Amino acid sequence: MVRSFLFIAGVATLITIFSGGASALGFVGDTVLLQGMDKVTARVWSFEAPVDRAIRFGTLQIVVRKCERTPPEEPPESAAFLEIYEAKPGEDRLDLFYGWMFASSPSLNGLEHPVYDVWVLDCKLKSSPKLEETKEP
Repeated sequence: MVRSFLFIAGVATLITIFSGGASALGFVGDTVLLQGMDKVTARVWSFEAPVDRAIRFGTLQIVVRKCERTPPEEPPESAAFLEIYEAKPGEDRLDLFYGWMFASSPSLNGLEHPVYDVWVLDCKLKSSPKLEETKEP
């Protein structure tokens, strides 16, 4: 019961952060800074993943579809829409994760895998900025 309430409260908070007011400007990044851990060796790596390009982490393939960050005047939050699947040689692709990951709450919606953990650290802008004005519903 308490976990359900905390989950709903967390989701509501994140929706509030990303909905913003009529004048709030958030930016859409073109690169996501991810961190991954191999649970077998306990090694942790930080790596960048460009939007719409597949990158490999162990046996995982990670594709970032969108990366967003809140404007400077709001509480800091980065989120990325990820597709993660396992691609072992000689085996069919196994879809593992499809959805949003939030930097401030990695356990809110995370990858469940016996060997690897992957989470979002930040949304970056490597090229010229693309500002998007958020609108009230």
